[in-house]
Amino acid sequence: MRKLVLLVVFGLTAYVAQAQTPTKVGYADVDYIFSQMPEAKQIEAELKSLQTQLKNQIETKGQEFQKKLQDYNQNINTMPEAVRANTERELQQLQQNLEKLQQDAQTNIQNKQTQLMEPVYKKVGKAIEETAKENGYTFVLNQQIGGLDVILYGDEHADISDLVLKKMGVTPKPQTATPATTTPTTTAPKKP
Repeated sequence: MRKLVLLVVFGLTAYVAQAQTPTKVGYADVDYIFSQMPEAKQIEAELKSLQTQLKNQIETKGQEFQKKLQDYNQNINTMPEAVRANTERELQQLQQNLEKLQQDAQTNIQNKQTQLMEPVYKKVGKAIEETAKENGYTFVLNQQIGGLDVILYGDEHADISDLVLKKMGVTPKPQTATPATTTPTTTAPKKP
């Protein structure tokens, strides 16, 4: 991944150096833009609601399993062999069902997040494209790709994140640091 990013950056640099017309390069922080959008809170609330619902289902199944396991452990010495074997199979099946439910819950959350985020990312992408065209940018880079800094240094005047927000009708608010976001509170990128 790091090699790919470096190749893209070097390729862009070579292209810019060879271009005969002036090239204007900007960057945007998509995570910052998303965090400022009204849709962010709605998506977060929907995902949290789904997580709570799935967690409750898992806890209910877990309690059912624990109760049957406790009954089995208390009565193991008095159970006939056939009943004990049947109960063990039932407990094993309940445990497998619980593990599958946990895996399915994770998949459901990821699918829901993708479903909710896709239209927002399309909206942001369109706004970035329109902002770039309106302001004469030849290239607009994302500040990070996969958690890896792409822009190691950039003049804060080349950051079009707030312009994109304004294009979408969102007034940028001062950013507050939360554990879920690691985006700097200034518009300048982090230095290594």
